[in-house]
Amino acid sequence: MELWQEMLRRSVDSGKDLVERFGFDKDLAERLNKLFHIRINPYYLSLIRYPGDPIWLQCIPDEQELQEDGLPEDPLAEDSHSPVPSIVHRYPDRVLFLTTSQCSMYCRFCTRKRKVGDSSKINMKYIQGGIDYIASRPEVRDVIMSGGDPLMLTDFMLERIIAGLRAIPHVEIIRLGTKMPCVLPQRITPKLVRMLKKYHPIYVNTHFNHPWECTPEAKRACELLADGGIPVGNQAVLMKGVNDNADVMLELVRKLLVMRVRPYYLYQADITKGANHFRTPVSVGLEIMDKLRGHTSGLAIPHFVIDAPGGGGKIPLLPQYVLGRNGNQVILRNYKYDIYVYPDVEEEPGVETPTVEKKFTRKKSRPVKIYEPDKAKV
Repeated sequence: MELWQEMLRRSVDSGKDLVERFGFDKDLAERLNKLFHIRINPYYLSLIRYPGDPIWLQCIPDEQELQEDGLPEDPLAEDSHSPVPSIVHRYPDRVLFLTTSQCSMYCRFCTRKRKVGDSSKINMKYIQGGIDYIASRPEVRDVIMSGGDPLMLTDFMLERIIAGLRAIPHVEIIRLGTKMPCVLPQRITPKLVRMLKKYHPIYVNTHFNHPWECTPEAKRACELLADGGIPVGNQAVLMKGVNDNADVMLELVRKLLVMRVRPYYLYQADITKGANHFRTPVSVGLEIMDKLRGHTSGLAIPHFVIDAPGGGGKIPLLPQYVLGRNGNQVILRNYKYDIYVYPDVEEEPGVETPTVEKKFTRKKSRPVKIYEPDKAKV
């Protein structure tokens, strides 16, 4: 048994553990455990500095999860974009491939908690069906393995799946969506990296939310991946009490770059049932982005996105840098709020400038989709 597997065996993973380790009321602990699985491995547990800190909030259940908030269990409508049980196909050229229901630490803000931890909904028996679906769709060039966490699989089983994908001629890119470098970095071993290197191009998207997670162990894990030629990107979630502060986010993105991890996305928290207490106003994310741009390297700045409710995909949001126009002049402001005038290029008379709209035309009379959650409180 490898070290990471032994650490998993010693995880806090029951209502009884909540009572004995954290003084929870027994009835509350059991109700929380039934609502969404608990698992906190010893490594991640060791990062907690005090009750209610940013690490605690991400892994320790909270009574607020039991509140009836009127929010959906499947906010991104993944199930309606699932042609076979293991696949979510929302975008034209890429799919999400759910390979396991298990995680080494169950995040309390998980957007897929309706499935994660439930082996009847994400199951190994569906793997071949997913590979067959991908093989039947020549437009699919990019496969994101997720779950659960695909690195919960053994190296042997993981390689079988990756080899099956790599055997499909039109699959160009394989990505692993894994939180292991952050929550259980012991899982990233030289043996694992040697296996992954055989199937390049392989990418890893991981998930650090707070600078306290950027430990020497995490740095070693990310460097192992980078040394193996595997680019690592980070997908953070903006959460109240965790990282809804520009100084915290600045420290995080700078530390990630030192660890050779590229900040990729900063997600507005999804409107997920039982996780409403993590949500912040969109203005908080825009303010953070405004205080990152220009104040640190462009390499460190993620895309701030909302994953559109109802399955509309990721929509990027930016602070307002274009203030207006004056004839052919574009009025701009920079990160210091200095104002600049940029003389735009005027179109020549009679010359039609090609635009994105001309190339990608919308279908006529396409209805506008409007999504309104049931009076969800922020």
